[in-house]
Amino acid sequence: MYEQVHQLRCCGCGAQIKALDSKPDFRCSECGDLYEVEYPGWKSKDGTERPNAGALKWLWRERRASNEPLDRSGVWRFREFLPILEDFNNAVTLFEGNTPLYPLLRISKALGLEQLFAKHQGMNPTGSFKDTGMTSALSMARERGFKWVACASTGNTSAAMAAYAARAGMRSLVLIPQGKIAWGKLAQAMDYGAVTCQLATDFDGCVKVLTRIVKEEPIYLLNSVNPFRLEGQKTPALEIAEAMEWSVPDHLIVPGGNLANSSALGKGFREMKELGLITRIPKISVIQAAGANPLARSFVESDGKSITPVEAKTRATAIRIGNPASWRKAARVIHESGGCCLDVTEAEIAIAKAEIGAEGLGSEPASAVTLAGLKKLVADGRVKKSESVVLLLTGHTLKDADYTIDFHRGTLLEPDEARGHESEIAKLQHNAHVVDATPEAVLKHLKEISE
Repeated sequence: MYEQVHQLRCCGCGAQIKALDSKPDFRCSECGDLYEVEYPGWKSKDGTERPNAGALKWLWRERRASNEPLDRSGVWRFREFLPILEDFNNAVTLFEGNTPLYPLLRISKALGLEQLFAKHQGMNPTGSFKDTGMTSALSMARERGFKWVACASTGNTSAAMAAYAARAGMRSLVLIPQGKIAWGKLAQAMDYGAVTCQLATDFDGCVKVLTRIVKEEPIYLLNSVNPFRLEGQKTPALEIAEAMEWSVPDHLIVPGGNLANSSALGKGFREMKELGLITRIPKISVIQAAGANPLARSFVESDGKSITPVEAKTRATAIRIGNPASWRKAARVIHESGGCCLDVTEAEIAIAKAEIGAEGLGSEPASAVTLAGLKKLVADGRVKKSESVVLLLTGHTLKDADYTIDFHRGTLLEPDEARGHESEIAKLQHNAHVVDATPEAVLKHLKEISE
């Protein structure tokens, strides 16, 4: 029955296969590229098999008032938009999604923008955008009878996979690069019962090891090469459109690590347009850290047609990836939407993160590349001040508390990294001060810092 609902199409050579015919590493047998889920019924020329756009909008809004478990999920309440399961009773949910779209009032005023919002995926159950993809992909693993699931991770994927596996009564294996992960994220995977192995390599090395493992053992791979992950991760595009009364922003700005998230969101907007849910798609731009910028380099060198892996170095651990698996998909989204790809420095990331925090929101460092990139896009005129912009925040601020503490203590950046930004950084730092335990001392301190 799977083939009657959906199929897989190679993003490289275009080969189409049944979902159950994919290899354990989800690579095309013909060209080695990644697959994308597609729904044959949506392509009928007369439109008779297509979902009715108006009816879907009404149904999805009605479900927000429902107490049924699937309806309470911001992924599965849109289940007509991702019909990947034969039986939706196999869906594993922690009530993910339905995350807020916050106006960024201070930042928009500072940049002179009329409409600036943050779609905060850090408000998901395990604190990152990975939950929306994990509910869909792990549900597929459960329906297919797998007992074990696995991922290589820089942190957020492992936390999400371990949580959803625990919820489903499944076992999970996590491979992480030794010493290159935020401990707050690793603590989650441990707490949720994952078998965690630290390998003396980087993220890309962990991927290579795991690829060999899943080819030899009945373990379901849950990294973003799994096309069913992206089906869940496309649903924030629906939420953004719904929150904007089925319009879309002029620009959506996304962090770039393994590049699956921008791919998923682009797919979501593209499919919404095909189904008549929206009339246009936003420009989608991807921002990377300067020390982990293979796609940004690719656009400079070949307009995104080829990529050279880099040795990734950035404190934004969630995007510390030098050989991103989904780069072709992301490049396609950037080209189709008219967006762009650029990189930002460690100081620019740290400053942007503090500015997001000053809005009362907070985010992990990788999320802040979006604001840092937006500043550059406004400065060079690629984002007009009359246009609407949504920044995608991928993770919660508590995902990497040490980063935040080090910034406010003044120990995060090396002097050469901070050079030229000293005044800007000083205005944003709020270190904890040692004060005598008397009301007079506290009030004196308040007066000093207010002057």
